[in-house]
Amino acid sequence: MQYLKKSALILLLLFMSFQWLHAAFILIPMDETQKNHLKAYGITYWTLQNDVSGWWLLNYRGGSFLLPMATEIEDECMIRGVSYEVIADAKRNAIVNKISQPDMNMDIVKLDKAPNIAVYSPKDKLPWDDAVTLALTYAEIPYDVIYDREILDGALKKYDWLHMHHEDFTGQYGKFYGAYHHTAWYRNQVRSEEEKARALGFEKVSKLKLAVVTTIKSYVNSGGFLFSMCSGTDSFDIALAAHNTDICAEVFDGDPPAPNCQEKLDYSNTLAFTDFTISLNPYEYEFSNIDVTQNRNVNKEKDYFTLFDFSAKWDPVPTMLCQNHTDIIKGFMGQTTAYNKKFIKPDVLIMGQNKSAGEARYIHGTYGKGFWTFYGGHDPEDFRHFVGDPPTDLHLHLHSPGYRLILNNVLFPAAKKKKLKT
Repeated sequence: MQYLKKSALILLLLFMSFQWLHAAFILIPMDETQKNHLKAYGITYWTLQNDVSGWWLLNYRGGSFLLPMATEIEDECMIRGVSYEVIADAKRNAIVNKISQPDMNMDIVKLDKAPNIAVYSPKDKLPWDDAVTLALTYAEIPYDVIYDREILDGALKKYDWLHMHHEDFTGQYGKFYGAYHHTAWYRNQVRSEEEKARALGFEKVSKLKLAVVTTIKSYVNSGGFLFSMCSGTDSFDIALAAHNTDICAEVFDGDPPAPNCQEKLDYSNTLAFTDFTISLNPYEYEFSNIDVTQNRNVNKEKDYFTLFDFSAKWDPVPTMLCQNHTDIIKGFMGQTTAYNKKFIKPDVLIMGQNKSAGEARYIHGTYGKGFWTFYGGHDPEDFRHFVGDPPTDLHLHLHSPGYRLILNNVLFPAAKKKKLKT
């Protein structure tokens, strides 16, 4: 009889242990307690990649993640140095109840599927040439590199999210002519791009890039997610606006720009910008007056921009894209540093700005069934990046709020507005 009682007790304890485990969750805090904010995104992506859903707790402790309890997730957190908390079902219910209160600017979105990620970039570029590939590599989020041929061959249908490398889509080779036309790397780049254009059936690089941006725009229209930084943003729209004219100087394509090309720009064809004036001077390191780099007067020590505070329950999309442990982000420059607000279309959402300088730094919009986000500057942890500068070591910037904005966009396609029930 004593043996039976002891066996029953053991079974009861095992049952209770089983129940506790399956009523427990892993909370990955994203406030100041998190040891590695950037790697935390990689843990969440890895979980989704293994067909396990999670939840994004918008505005709760810096935009924390809630995952089902699993030893494998715990192990992965410990391996990658990511802070986590194991919470029981009662604690989870308390969090959900708090978030659900009407007076709380918080909400919950379901994360269902790891997005397939592509980076539009020349194959010879290294990961540290671009902040997004640097972030993806450090967070251990897998991605494919595709370029013009793959885009035109229809590869985009395989991907949920596309980042455009710091590209010049106007066919002017980054407007580097004035400073670097005598260097070997610049001449090699021009020769390589011209050979690729001819191989794909285009007489000019500008014509090839126009076909690429038109294809990417169609991808967004069909439901794709597009993210870009620095010159990949404004040059994209400038190429779209110039679809019926030639804006390239003779040093770039062998003939002068079309007469009155400025008047022939079609702003109705762009995603973000309108009424801008292009630079036709091949010696000027600037595409247009969309960018404020040449005229800004902002001291490095005072160069910050502020994220807008959106309603999580009514505006979940910009809320997701702005999740952070701070709403003040230090500024950083690039060929395209920030956008002159007067050239931004009225239906575009400004999510981050330097109000005193009249600059928009982080903007978002929709097109057809899809979404796009443009982010000014080159590298959030390198104030003024120059050609040939060493790569940023993200091991030194585990809590970078500027890099968090990039990774918010990476997870954005996985999110669905779906309540977590108590």
